[in-house]
Amino acid sequence: MGYRPIGSDPADGRLGRFVPDDWRHVERYPLTALATQDRPTRSPVVIGVNWYKEFDVPEKDEKSGEFFVAKGGAKTLTRIRGGHCVCLEPGESTDGDKQYAFYDQGSEGACVGFGWSRCMTLFNGDLYAARWLWDQSKLRDEWDETNPGDNNGTSVRAAAEVLLELGHVPWSESYADDDHVKRAAYTPDVKNGIQAYRWAKTVDEVHEVLGNPRADELGAVPFLNSWGPGYPHRTFLPDDVLARLIKEDGEVGLPTDR
Repeated sequence: MGYRPIGSDPADGRLGRFVPDDWRHVERYPLTALATQDRPTRSPVVIGVNWYKEFDVPEKDEKSGEFFVAKGGAKTLTRIRGGHCVCLEPGESTDGDKQYAFYDQGSEGACVGFGWSRCMTLFNGDLYAARWLWDQSKLRDEWDETNPGDNNGTSVRAAAEVLLELGHVPWSESYADDDHVKRAAYTPDVKNGIQAYRWAKTVDEVHEVLGNPRADELGAVPFLNSWGPGYPHRTFLPDDVLARLIKEDGEVGLPTDR
């Protein structure tokens, strides 16, 4: 299934986030509908955005010591390679080497399952069956072309709906070699899902929910990619770049844990 902004399939099969056909989720459940005191804070955020070629190779900033993509800002972006989903890291994060090694999607278009599962690990501490979530999201989304067992992606919204209604499946080493047929028999636990989701429309809203002092200091948000040891554990995305990605049909999910 092609990625709408480029009019074709991404050359990189890992870029498996699709733009939803409508924006009912953002219209019905904006963060601004919640009173300030009821909004999540120090909470992970899950984004589905255009992935530009400038994001492929992060560079270490000598002054801050952090890895960045598109450090020169939105004006430096050139070519969209596809769509991708990642989890943004909140303040007081517990994401360590174990999570970094575990959440590696390999060559599959499973980024939505991995981004949301990383988020749930930040909430609960457990590891989760990311490919099960990928499968279930493809069953739920609006496209006939996306099905368990294929390498198509899905939308950030679809996975949020699965987590809200079904919950998630804690990881077991016995699942390691399972295909989509065996994954279909997994039993999710609603307690490992989310209580609600909201959606951000601005960079300020993202920073408010993340509650990450380092992000505020750098004017950039840290994301946790799922591409294994060849990509840094955490990488910073400048705020003006995130603002552009949001305007370009970006989904910015703000979950509330159960």
